[in-house]
Amino acid sequence: MRLKIFALALILVAIVPYRTEAQSSERKSTFEQFIESIDSSDYQDSNHKESKGQLTLKQAIHMALSKNPELTSYSLEIQAREAQIPQSKLLPNPEIEIEVENFYGNKNLRGFGGAESSLSVSQTIELGGKRLKRGKVSSLERDMANWDYTAKRQDVVTDVIISFIDVLAEQERLVIIEELVRLAEQSLNTASAMVQAGKVSPIDEMKAKASLSSAQIELKRANRSLDAARKRLAALLGEPAPAFARAAGKLEAEASIPAFDELYPNISANPDIARWTTEKEQRTAILNLERANRIYDPAVRFGLRRFHDTDETAFTAGITIPLPFFNRNQGGIKQAAIRQAKAQNERKAAELKTSASLSEAYAMLSSSFEEWTSLKSDILPQLQSAYDAISEGYRYGKFGYLDVLDTQRTLFESNIRYIDALVSYKKAFAGVYRLIGGGELKMTEAEKGEKDER
Repeated sequence: MRLKIFALALILVAIVPYRTEAQSSERKSTFEQFIESIDSSDYQDSNHKESKGQLTLKQAIHMALSKNPELTSYSLEIQAREAQIPQSKLLPNPEIEIEVENFYGNKNLRGFGGAESSLSVSQTIELGGKRLKRGKVSSLERDMANWDYTAKRQDVVTDVIISFIDVLAEQERLVIIEELVRLAEQSLNTASAMVQAGKVSPIDEMKAKASLSSAQIELKRANRSLDAARKRLAALLGEPAPAFARAAGKLEAEASIPAFDELYPNISANPDIARWTTEKEQRTAILNLERANRIYDPAVRFGLRRFHDTDETAFTAGITIPLPFFNRNQGGIKQAAIRQAKAQNERKAAELKTSASLSEAYAMLSSSFEEWTSLKSDILPQLQSAYDAISEGYRYGKFGYLDVLDTQRTLFESNIRYIDALVSYKKAFAGVYRLIGGGELKMTEAEKGEKDER
């Protein structure tokens, strides 16, 4: 009996960590899984320092969220809007008035003998709940700045992913072209040996040299393209020059793509659309404030008056009430009402624009996925087999050198197409998840600190 209990305990110990890990994996968003599909398996820790000059996608994203100057400016704008909230709720300052009358006149009013001096304090009394309404508007303006930050944050994440993919692609293209140069050198050696043996014409050797020169030019161009891609990524990370030697990751497509009908309902999570709920509240709050502004605020006054000729003092009091004969804030109310009414149309326009962009991005996602699948499973294996067969046959004089060059070039171009299809797929995937509001990651420690300060 004890052995059975012990065996059961061992089974539970083995199963529980597995279930915990599985549940943790399920909690990850699809977008985070997409990030991990690109990230190199050797550099999964986003807080890990760059190892031997290598940069992972997670590291790049967290660096951009911490250092990107444009994103930082959006964060500062939130702080500025936050500071405006208590300011908008303050009372108007009281006013002090000092007045002297009836001095330096003629006859009995010469000098200060018959003068009257007054000291009074006045206070404007705001009616219509203006202070609360101003505070409401300021709070919603802060919320709008938060939406702007959220949208920009997702834009930065998407831009970093796309730029990182470009660097990975340029690295892959460089590897392919280096292989092309190696094959061209190998072909030149083979052609030279066959010319010396008298098996082929010297023209074949000249063609091989020309092919090698062309491949070397392609190699230089690939190096320049990689350098430009690295600089673009560095700029997004807030760095003047690349501090990394290489992007550590992999370009590989998933086994399938999500259905369009599964993605489309999620466009409401896109911050460019979700923000319109707050936008409408803000415009309604502005309209309420403009309506309150048509109620003019009286000012009450209380003070003392000194009569110098009789050496007496008396209290004074008064009230000032503006008469709304002409200006009743008609224009301000009408303007706010029109802007409130057009908010629904602007939201609808944003939804239509996002829907069209999603359809376009999904079409690119589907076509690039199909092209990648076809190249990987059918075209590239057949071309590689054909190239191997023709190269071997050339050594025995069964094929001409033009056949070798043609097959080599076709194989090279197909490999480049393979990389291009993968790049298009990954970029479209990132674009799709930006459009449905899925391009969101957990805040970095730096962002949490900024939020706590606010």
